[in-house]
Amino acid sequence: MDFKVNRAEDNRIFVETESFRRLIEELEELKGSRGNILHVIGAPGTGKSSNIYHGIRKLGMNVYEVPCNLETVEVTAEEVFRSILEDVKSELGVDSAADVYRRFAEFDAVLFADRFHDSHDFSDSMGFSQWTLGAGGEALKFYLKCIREYLRYRSVFRDMNIIFQTAWRLRFRGKKHDIFTDIHVISPLLCHLLMVPFRAVKIDYTRQETLSIIRAHMDCADANEIQGYIDLYGCRPRLILEKIKC
Repeated sequence: MDFKVNRAEDNRIFVETESFRRLIEELEELKGSRGNILHVIGAPGTGKSSNIYHGIRKLGMNVYEVPCNLETVEVTAEEVFRSILEDVKSELGVDSAADVYRRFAEFDAVLFADRFHDSHDFSDSMGFSQWTLGAGGEALKFYLKCIREYLRYRSVFRDMNIIFQTAWRLRFRGKKHDIFTDIHVISPLLCHLLMVPFRAVKIDYTRQETLSIIRAHMDCADANEIQGYIDLYGCRPRLILEKIKC
């Protein structure tokens, strides 16, 4: 069974946690203001997407989710940026980048989540996260391009809110590690640094919250078995749900 949430309609079961309550507070601030950038961070398997989609639906937020539909990962940073912009222009029915950003300002927030990062999980297109795995220096060029675009249109960007589902993953010894959650000492420091220029919420759980989430999805699961998986994988409900067999 696939427990990954890639879109709002996948979120059939949801358990509210302390992390979710912190996220709701931030989303409420966004809904009533402009010029905010919110990063939602968390280890793989903690349900960042699930929390985001449940939060925006609960608050009735009018959110535009940015797509990334690459035909191949063998493209440059400039080509990735152009592809994303063209897709958005087509969806919003506008002709220029300036018009795109003005339309963005009409929404409560612009969301960069699974439709942007992980479109390869539910379509034939390549998502941004898949591109970055082999992009090397091109990924840095892409981020620099985004910064230049922000500076060029900064007066318009002040009128919009942006939500990033943020995960920067490095591959080490065959495993992917998230720099904001998986690296001892360094990850907490990076989280605090991220909160200086931006708003940020970290999705993480207590053992009891993890147990509650898993039992809500799979009530046949044995509590002792779940605790054993928590010892092995940490408080990452989706990873544990994928391991349990009832």
